[in-house]
Amino acid sequence: MSRPTSWHRTALDRIPGGRDGRRMLIVSIIDKTGTGLWAGCTALYFTYVSGLGLGQVGLLMTVSGGVGIAGAPLAGRLADRFPLVRVIAATQVMRAVALLALLTTDDFLLLTLYSALGALPDRAGSVLIKLYAARLAGPERVRYQAIQRTTVNIGWSIGGLGAAAALATGSVHAYPLLLVGNVLSYAVIAALTLRCAEPPAPAHVAVVSAARDGKTAGAPAPRRANPWRDRTFLGYTATDAALFLDDTILQVAVPLWIVHATAAPVGLAPLLLVLNTVLVVLFQVPLARFGATTPAARRLIVPLCGLFVVGTLALAVSAAGGRALAIGALAVAVIALTFAEIIHATASWELSVALAPADAQGSYLGVHGLAQSTQRFAGPLLVTAVMTAGPLAWPVLGLALVGAGAAQHRLIRDRVTKPAQASLSVPTVTVSE
Repeated sequence: MSRPTSWHRTALDRIPGGRDGRRMLIVSIIDKTGTGLWAGCTALYFTYVSGLGLGQVGLLMTVSGGVGIAGAPLAGRLADRFPLVRVIAATQVMRAVALLALLTTDDFLLLTLYSALGALPDRAGSVLIKLYAARLAGPERVRYQAIQRTTVNIGWSIGGLGAAAALATGSVHAYPLLLVGNVLSYAVIAALTLRCAEPPAPAHVAVVSAARDGKTAGAPAPRRANPWRDRTFLGYTATDAALFLDDTILQVAVPLWIVHATAAPVGLAPLLLVLNTVLVVLFQVPLARFGATTPAARRLIVPLCGLFVVGTLALAVSAAGGRALAIGALAVAVIALTFAEIIHATASWELSVALAPADAQGSYLGVHGLAQSTQRFAGPLLVTAVMTAGPLAWPVLGLALVGAGAAQHRLIRDRVTKPAQASLSVPTVTVSE
């Protein structure tokens, strides 16, 4: 077997977190490859294999999505109390078991129950991986998260291509095979996760440091910070839920808008999604450096608002003319909203971590996970209402997002500039310490 070249070694060394950081990136790409196999055919499986009607499929996915919202805060609390690596592995096993259970029944109520149980650990996964990355990469957490997000998009693309190839056969037997493929991916990543070292928790580091100074002898345990009583953090989470709307606009609104409101060809929709994925892969890591500090991440909210305005205006223009104008305007909209997605991801990673006290990082990030979960649940309803209202509703939505960004920028000002703000950038603690 050939040894890695010096170029390969240099590239690997640039990934924060060392061997465990690289291993967790492998976990992410395998995870999303498996998810990509299944996600695109989930509704079709319930239709053609389980025999559910359109209304039943919609209700099942709505219920499971609503239940899944609780997954992020629940996982955050568990991560503050138990070893993080074991919590991550447990969620991966739960996802596999819940998904495999779908093969055992065609009953609507049982399918809804299993889907809801699977949605809990599924929504928890991103929060737990984010927490692991933050603890492992320390001051380089934004760069690591950018690399991780790039691998996620590559995994999604591989899985999506695999699913497309399987479904092209036209056989109904392809759906259970894709489901099993996703289950196997969960089993593999659970085994890989358990091989990762447990990263030091900042709260533990603080206790160790105090013990060295002789400050903890006979002292009562400090009361853990509670995100549900932190009005600033709750306000930040609420505004961030609105700023996550770029995801629903790109994934749900753009394809439907092409079909129902523009003269653009239907085949443009998948091409625009490919454009979105390519831009994320190319620019997520390079642009991460602009949000590497907390004040810098806060400043990114300003260009983010500008990109929302450009994107929503372009969507409105796409319905105002012929085929060429529609194609050009839609391309502009997708490019603007993709860069909004990239910038918001960078800012959100850093700000959500920086605003979390050291003794309750898991709980805080779990509550922040509600922002994306809520957007995924309510976002489709909102953008559907916007499309129903007509082209002029898009700029109105853009201005509303600008308002959310301005409110967030003002809300977190004092916390971002406060010098005593706790950070996740902590030293490594050895077993002897």
